[in-house]
Amino acid sequence: MSAEVPPGPDNSRTSEEGAGWACGRRGSFHELLPDRVPDFSWRRPSVLWRSRNDVLARLFGDPANAIRRRCVASLRERGTPAAFTVHRPAPEFSFALVGDPGEGDRSQYAVVPPLLHAAEGTDFMIIASDVIYPTGDAEHYPEKFFRPYKDYPAPIYAVPGNHDWYDGLRGFLHVFCGLDENCSPPPWRGPLAFIPRRLWRHSGAVDAQALAEARRLYRGAPGQQAAQPGPYWAIDTPALRIIGIDTGITGRLDRDQGRWLREVSGGPKPKLLVTGKPLYVDDGHRPGAIEGGGTVDEIVQDPAHHYVAAIGGDIHNYQRYPVRTGDGRTIQYIVSGGGGAFMHATHIIPRTRVVEEDEFRCYPLRGDSLSRYSKLYGRWLRLPGFFELTPEEATAAVEHRLGIKPGRGYRGPAASRRARFVAAVLGVPRNGRARPRFLRLPVRRVPQRFRSELADWDRPPFFKSFLRLDVTETRLRIRCFAATGCGDHETSPPCEDEVTIPLR
Repeated sequence: MSAEVPPGPDNSRTSEEGAGWACGRRGSFHELLPDRVPDFSWRRPSVLWRSRNDVLARLFGDPANAIRRRCVASLRERGTPAAFTVHRPAPEFSFALVGDPGEGDRSQYAVVPPLLHAAEGTDFMIIASDVIYPTGDAEHYPEKFFRPYKDYPAPIYAVPGNHDWYDGLRGFLHVFCGLDENCSPPPWRGPLAFIPRRLWRHSGAVDAQALAEARRLYRGAPGQQAAQPGPYWAIDTPALRIIGIDTGITGRLDRDQGRWLREVSGGPKPKLLVTGKPLYVDDGHRPGAIEGGGTVDEIVQDPAHHYVAAIGGDIHNYQRYPVRTGDGRTIQYIVSGGGGAFMHATHIIPRTRVVEEDEFRCYPLRGDSLSRYSKLYGRWLRLPGFFELTPEEATAAVEHRLGIKPGRGYRGPAASRRARFVAAVLGVPRNGRARPRFLRLPVRRVPQRFRSELADWDRPPFFKSFLRLDVTETRLRIRCFAATGCGDHETSPPCEDEVTIPLR
């Protein structure tokens, strides 16, 4: 394991400069960008049409379980061990974790320089959910996976997200598992089955030669190669077992994967779960159903399984909930989806009830999130003088609405009526209560094309994040680092949160 990462500059909890609101230097990530940066937008009808499988899966049933069973059967016929486990003998090691990176635009590349510095000396990286947007196609891996991470010297493993599933997981399985097989879904049954049969987007062809060339060009060094057993897997080490699960499009596990998860979760060794869907998020509990009965969180909470943390992607920010179990243990539930895609707001998170508010952590801070969204809406509605809130004004409005201590120690006046109104219409709850519907503007619970369009930008602060995890025989240290997009923060990125978990 490498030496300690040096402490970074002020973070968003100490100053606006630490949050990236004022940049002294342009980020070096601009030099990493391809000659033509893709204009990623959900406004394009072609992108929406290619992403239609999400709507079809929710209306007519998610075929991911059936597709996954076929693919796993093919992997086992090829000789993949039934345990789907990678063994690493080192008792002490480090790894990086990046969630939801794959838009291929400036916000993804802005994460790369601070990631390479903070993750120096790590033994591998894990991508948690949505490796490739919008539909997981194999043709996008050269520019959205191989090229951005060409300078990361160690292997990369991944768990798929819902977007990786929109091509039937074919691109993901080819790149990470070496499986080139079309495991198309079985035909739907029922009176309306003709609709998904006609509209379902099947996976396209895989250009194996182009992918092999991209791997050789960008990530061809021997130390960068990894043999991932399947879409779900375990990395077993003497001190900690890391378990990654595939949650498909809608978040359900098939019964075979559920049986495997129960088996690999057994034994006294401490365990960490990596999942495409978080189990606790936005002060709510999403336990994760398993086909045939039971939930993922029941397995995590079972004291016989010795889980110490569960980390999920899908939601594009950072959140941490130290949840105490009935037997006196504490499990750290973490959301880590800020690896490159558009930002999901944190200011819509109510005053927490899952854990005490002073134990909850999020990045960006609610006030920074509200300030950024107010600027977006001010520009979009052409009312900047009314809508735009400074970080200080937004923090005061959040404090007023939620009745919490501000995340940054401002000493300014109380929130103005204008700031309180903007906070209300942009979704800040009132002491945990939902705001009136007639005030609601699209912030989160709207079709993704509007979320992406309004919550994506190309200037700092980006409010992206990633994790570094350091493991010894006695402890697990988890740190959340910020990627602001500022050149000031690239070599020593701000550490936004840190927790140390005893393993014995």
